[in-house]
Amino acid sequence: MSEPCIICVAITGSVPQKSDNPAVPITVSEQIESTQAAFEAGASIAHCHVREEDGTPTSDPERFARLVEGLKTHCPGMIIQLSTGGRSGAGKTRGGMLSLAPDMASLSVGSNNFPTRVYENPPDLVDWLASEMRSYEVKPEIEAFDLSHIFQAVALNRDGRIPGKLYVQFVMGVKNAMPADREVFDFYIRTLKRLAPEASWCAAGVGRHQLEVNEWCIAAGGHTRTGLEDNVRLDKNTLAPSNAALVARAVALCEKYERPVATPAQARQILDLRPAAA
Repeated sequence: MSEPCIICVAITGSVPQKSDNPAVPITVSEQIESTQAAFEAGASIAHCHVREEDGTPTSDPERFARLVEGLKTHCPGMIIQLSTGGRSGAGKTRGGMLSLAPDMASLSVGSNNFPTRVYENPPDLVDWLASEMRSYEVKPEIEAFDLSHIFQAVALNRDGRIPGKLYVQFVMGVKNAMPADREVFDFYIRTLKRLAPEASWCAAGVGRHQLEVNEWCIAAGGHTRTGLEDNVRLDKNTLAPSNAALVARAVALCEKYERPVATPAQARQILDLRPAAA
């Protein structure tokens, strides 16, 4: 039997607003409700950002704490992955929620261009975030926006700054960064397997690329990410009604390629995470 496919749902992000799609969950209570439906549809990881009431992104640890508490209550066993991304804060404020000791947190190990700005991840900040994750036993999910980020993640893993088995996500389709290109995708997988044979990987496709990248991942034996953070549509003419609908689409692809969908317990085992608290 092929390895179960871990489905990560990126529930809200820092950019999409209700003006883009009314289903985008903004408040903590909306995010909990949306994640519960996605969990029941088959997602085993929740990738989480938080917002102010007006939709502005923030790294407020108190909001993250309320979200984590609600997810633990309503999505028992689900892997909680908090974002340390740069759109919701600057410098060390980006890691202020790591003391909550979530199962995982995103970690970008290098800088790159976004459509209208530079996504800055200087070495000293990367080292500090990695140190905080080690201190609180949080597993990093490496967000690779560029080939150099794969090499840097492997270097950090080899020198112990990122301990254990690597989990690398290829972020594809962000303008000015890694393109959603099948040959590039295949090359990234080969490169990661050559440098870190034990590493696990997934990929996220942004916007119109979400469905095709989901299919590439599932067909190639990797894991995948979906959700309203990355894409607010089912197709060019149809808004996605929920995060759960996007998860259900990934589940259907797993069925197409005869990949079982990973339960939260299986996902924890694949990723070498601690068991869920009773």
